[in-house]
Amino acid sequence: MTTFGDMVYQLGGVPVGSAIGNIGLAGGDVYFVDVANGLSAATGNSPDAANNSVLTAYGYTTSAKNDCVILIASGSAWSPAASLAWANSYTHLIGTGVPLPGEGARARIEAAAGSALTSVLQVSGSGCLFSGLKIDNVASADADNGAVIVTGGRNCFINSMMFGMGHTTPAARAGSYSVNVNGAENYFERCTIGTDTILRAAANSELFVRGPRNSFRDCKFASSSITTGKFMVKIVPTIDTRSTIFEDCLFYNYRDDSSTKITDCFNIAAGSSRYEVILKGSILLVGITGLGNTLTHIYGAGAAPNSGMFLGTNPAA
Repeated sequence: MTTFGDMVYQLGGVPVGSAIGNIGLAGGDVYFVDVANGLSAATGNSPDAANNSVLTAYGYTTSAKNDCVILIASGSAWSPAASLAWANSYTHLIGTGVPLPGEGARARIEAAAGSALTSVLQVSGSGCLFSGLKIDNVASADADNGAVIVTGGRNCFINSMMFGMGHTTPAARAGSYSVNVNGAENYFERCTIGTDTILRAAANSELFVRGPRNSFRDCKFASSSITTGKFMVKIVPTIDTRSTIFEDCLFYNYRDDSSTKITDCFNIAAGSSRYEVILKGSILLVGITGLGNTLTHIYGAGAAPNSGMFLGTNPAA
């Protein structure tokens, strides 16, 4: 294994070409977590001395130092006892393992069925990278729940899957979600947001957006619903919302009866501020009747809105 100089691995360095990428050049410390094989008293300074808790490893990090927590993929998920509050800025969480395209990664953080977590990860820090992860909430408590809340800015989520409402009870509540973005200028690429395995029985949404200038590129939004009024994305405008950009994205709603679809992809709440939903590149809606409940704020190339624009159709034989 090649490293940055002699004995760098032993001194806390990382191998060249690792999952850390360019972050490894920033000089931060690296802490390893192995849920299946790590030890609670371990330092986490190398894979051989991995800790078994993401929370413990995060506690070793220092804000604004570009420290990294590496979650080693395995058959075991780390299940937090409370929401993981990621408050340190420029502090990164990276999963290793097979680089699945934003779905089914084995570096997992999961709120188990017996828990009552309303969210799994809360990111208030800024400038953080989250990559190669699966973050899900399958808590069965009768409460609104979700997977990830982002209140910080300029964070980056790459090649990760995030879904809330992983149990039928919270999936039947209107306030549940998968990802909730309140911060500004966050970026999501090759991510899956939501899941098509649990039926949503309320007018909830996979994604809530309140912050300005957030972008989603090459992402899949997944849902399973036959409920009228159900949406994939809810935009709640504020004075600073400005634009939300979706580029080369798939919005997929699975339904048992192919003739029953959810009403619209986008639910844009009324507001007096100027804001836009910008659709770029290849956008496809499947299992969804229309584009949005408020079309005057949606911009994209194609046919007239709600008259075939981006809607998936079966080709004729």
